Order: sequence, then C-alpha cells, then structure tokens
Amino acid sequence: MPRLLFEKTGNAVWMSHLDLMRLFQRAFKRAGLPLKHTQGFSPRPFVSIALPLSVGVESYCELLDFELDGITLPYEQLQQKLNVALIPGVQVKSVYDNTRHIKELAFLSCDLILEYDNGVPDGAQDAITRLFKSDTLMLEKRTKNGMIMQNIIPMIQKYILRKADSNTLILTTCICCQNPTLNPTQLVAAMEKYIPQYLPDYVKICRKEIYDAYYSVFR
Repeated sequence: MPRLLFEKTGNAVWMSHLDLMRLFQRAFKRAGLPLKHTQGFSPRPFVSIALPLSVGVESYCELLDFELDGITLPYEQLQQKLNVALIPGVQVKSVYDNTRHIKELAFLSCDLILEYDNGVPDGAQDAITRLFKSDTLMLEKRTKNGMIMQNIIPMIQKYILRKADSNTLILTTCICCQNPTLNPTQLVAAMEKYIPQYLPDYVKICRKEIYDAYYSVFR
C-alpha cells in the first residue's frame, strides 16, 4: 500500500479530520485515481491518516496510506495529479512505498508559538521553563472510561524555549505521540492551570516532524 507525505497549512488548518478525509477521497476521484474499497453492505475506501490533527494545528509531516483499484502510475505522477485536485494549504510533498507500520511512530516534534498582545511579560520565560522542568505536572485527560489525572512530564522528551521578538516566545518540543500520547494543546493547558498569569493571548501550534523510537525520521 503506498503512502504519501502531505502538509496542512494556511486556512486549511481549520478543517476537521473528517473533512480532511473527505477532501482526499474527492481529490482521488477528481484526479481519476480510483480507490480500492472494502467489501460488504457499507464499502469504505482504503485511505487512512496517521495521528489525526486537532483543528487549528498546522503540520508539515502528515502521512496518508491508500490503495488504488486497478490502476498503477509512477509515484511522481500520482503526486502531481493529487496536488492539482487538492485545495490551497493541503499539498502532497511525496509519494513512496509504505514499508513501516504506523505503530512504530513514537515521537512528534512541534513548535508552540506563544503570542502576547502587550509584549512578553517579565518573568514569563523563566516561569514556563521551570514549569516544564518539574518532576510532576498533573493534568486531567479524557479517556473511554472517563476523566483521569495524568503526569505529562515523562511524555516530554525535550524542549527549548526562546524569545522570537518582544511579543513572541517559541516553545520547540519533542513529545510522545503514541502509547502514551501527549497532545501539544496539553502543554498550553498546563500553563493555564499552573501559571495563568503567563498564559499567552494566542497560541499557534505547528507539527514539524515525526520520529520512531530511535529518533529517526519516520516515513
């Protein structure tokens, strides 16, 4: 089954995961690339996206697995046909043979851009650094069995906080993305809970890269 690497940027970040799935299914159809479907009363196309994105999150490292029905084309041609059929902000970066299972995904590198309307408050950078250096950082997490308390510190592999300009801090972090999973939005939730006086007015989150358990780029 082939796999494609794509990005989701600009206004496209406001699409939900289900809308993104529908977009790709329609793009394959418009491009004249029939997808193979499951059998039974409710056939579904063989297309799946790893690590669904939260609405509003930008990404340059999304993966989609698919299977075509009765057609074979060079991967470069598949990429070109899909990009013509897709919308601005969603573009295929490459198509290649799927040789690795999604369960091998382990870590996600992302940027959290913290914007303050009236300038970065005095002490904010030190306070945020201390927060994520804590031994324990408990947050509520919704599960199938209800809400639980979870220590997110073991799921933060590394991070760097730097000041981009007088109004902006950038938190670059590498976090667990599977078994266990830490959503980058939980880092913002931790700031809101423990240091609300330094909570930014706006946060932009961007996925930069995904890795396996050995910190090798996952494809």
